[in-house]
Amino acid sequence: MDKFISQTDSSLKKKKRRWKPKGRQVENLFYDEVSTLFQGMSFKRDELIEYFHILQDKFGVLYDKHLVALSMIINLPLSEIYEVATFYAHFNIVKNSETYEPLKTVRVCESLTCELFGAKKLLSDLKKNENKNIKVVPGPCMGRCDVAPTVCVGKNYVDKASLKTVEEALKNKNFDVVIPDYISLDDYRKDGGYKISNQIKKGEIQNTKIIEYLKESGLKGKGGAGFPTGMKWEIVSKYNGTKYVAVNGDEGEPGTFKDRKYLETDPHRFLEGALIASLFIKATNVYIYMRDEYPSVIQILNDEILKLEKENIIPKGHFILRRGAGAYICGEESAMIESIEGKRGLPRHRPPYVAEMGLFNAPTLTNNLETLFWIRDIIEKGPNWFSEKGIDGKKGFHSFSVSGRVKNPGVKVAPAGITIQQLIDDYCGGIEDDHVFKGYLPGGASGGILPASMNNIPLDYGSKELTDTGCFLGSAAIVVLSDKDNMKDVALNLLKFFEEESCGQCTPCRAGTEKTVKLMKEKIWNKEKLSDLSEVMSQASICGLGQAATNPLNSVLKYFEKEISYE
Repeated sequence: MDKFISQTDSSLKKKKRRWKPKGRQVENLFYDEVSTLFQGMSFKRDELIEYFHILQDKFGVLYDKHLVALSMIINLPLSEIYEVATFYAHFNIVKNSETYEPLKTVRVCESLTCELFGAKKLLSDLKKNENKNIKVVPGPCMGRCDVAPTVCVGKNYVDKASLKTVEEALKNKNFDVVIPDYISLDDYRKDGGYKISNQIKKGEIQNTKIIEYLKESGLKGKGGAGFPTGMKWEIVSKYNGTKYVAVNGDEGEPGTFKDRKYLETDPHRFLEGALIASLFIKATNVYIYMRDEYPSVIQILNDEILKLEKENIIPKGHFILRRGAGAYICGEESAMIESIEGKRGLPRHRPPYVAEMGLFNAPTLTNNLETLFWIRDIIEKGPNWFSEKGIDGKKGFHSFSVSGRVKNPGVKVAPAGITIQQLIDDYCGGIEDDHVFKGYLPGGASGGILPASMNNIPLDYGSKELTDTGCFLGSAAIVVLSDKDNMKDVALNLLKFFEEESCGQCTPCRAGTEKTVKLMKEKIWNKEKLSDLSEVMSQASICGLGQAATNPLNSVLKYFEKEISYE
C-alpha cells in the first residue's frame, strides 16, 4: 500500500491521456448513409432483424462500418448486433472494406430433390460467373421442389434451372422478384371473403360455435406436429390480458412448398383465417413470420395487408409481417418467437410453453400458415366439409408437397389416410419413365425414409402403421425416390442439411450432427457408433431438430442395409 497514489488533481494530470476512445468508432460517411436510410423511423429492439434486411436490400451486403453506425443509432452494443446478424445465413457481412459496390447473391438450392436433378454440377458450373458483384453460394431448400433444380438470382427464381438459363438471367440483370397472379381482395370479397370474420366481430358467431366446429372437424396443425387446432385455440383463449397470434410461415422443411402455393394464389383466405384467430383469442397483434426465401409472398402480404387497413377490415398495425433470414431452426415455435423479438433463433426450454408465455412473455397462439388457411371454410361450410374428406376412418385431408421421381409433382390435396402408391398413381401421373419406384420420404427430411415395399401405409398424423416404422408425416412433404438414387447419398444429403441448420445451442445436436456426417462420409460405416450417436441426439437434444435429425440415417440402416458396407 506504500506505493498507492491518491487520486489528487496533480496525480491525475500526470496520468497518460487516452488519445482515442475505446471500441470501434463510427465514420461520418457511414453514419450519414445509415441515418438517412432510417430517417423518420422510431427504433424498436424487436425489429433488429428487419433493420438488417433494410441495410442489405439497399447495399447488397451488411458492411461492418454500417453495422457500427447502426449500433450507435439504435443504441445497441456492437457485440449484440454481430451476435444476431451472424446467426442467420442470409446476412452477408463484409468486413474491413474501404470501398463497397452493390453485390448480388446467386443461391443454388442443394436440398435433396434439387440434388437429384443435378444441383451439384450446376453449382460448380455457375462458380465461374463469380466476380466482385456476383457471389454464387449453395442454399438449403427454397420451397420450389416441384420445379427442381431451382436457383435464386438476387430475388428472382430460375426454375428447372440450367447453366444457360441462369447465365441469361445474370446477363439481363433479372434480379427482381416476380409476382404471380393471385386472387385480389375485390375478387375474394365477391366470393364471400371476410363475411365470416365480420360476423364474428358483430357477435353473430360465438366462440362456442367456432370451437365446436374446429373440434368436430378434426383439423390438426399442418406445420408438422399435428396438435388439435381447436384444443390449442381453447387453451390460449382462457388467458387474460395481452395475447398474440404468431403465424409460422417459415416453411423450411426440405421437400415442403404447400404454404408458398397457397399464398401465391389465394392470400386472403389465409389472412382471414389469421384475423378469425385473433378475434377468437382477443389478440393484441398478429405476427406473421415469413421465410426470406419467399420474396414474392412477402411483397404480396405487404400489399394486401395495406389494402385491408385502408378498407378498415383490420386496424392499422394489427398485422405485423416479420421476415426470417435463412434459419431452418426458426420453424420451431419458440425459436420463431425469439426471432420475431429480434434475437438469435434459439429454441426455448419448456416449461413454460408458448401458449402461456410466448411472444414478449405473453400468452401466444402459434399456428402454421396452412392451418389458418382452412379456418374460414370450416366455419362457413361446417365441420363435416373437412372431416368427411378422409378415408378409412381418418379425418380431413392433407396438402401433400410431392416432388422427386414422379411425372407430375406439385401440391396434391388428398384424403388423410391415402397411401403413397395411390398418391403416385392417382395424383402424380405415376413414376417417371425409365425409373422404378424404390422409396419415399413420408414427411420431409426429418420424417424418415421408407422402401417401396411399404407402399400401402396410411399417411396421416397419428397413423399407427406409419409410427411403427419409425417415421412420421410431419409437413406432408413427399419425396419419391427411384432405382437411380443411391440411398447412402440421400441420407448424407439430409444429415448435412441438419448439420448446417443446427443452431448450436445444445451439445448433442451441435456435435452429434457434425460427427454423424463425418462417419457417414466414410466408405465403410461404423454401425455401432452411428447408432450410439443417434440415440444420444434423440434423447438429449433440446428441440425437434436434434431429436429427429438421424431419422433418415436410422431408416437407411433399417430398410436399405444391403446398400451399405459395414465395419
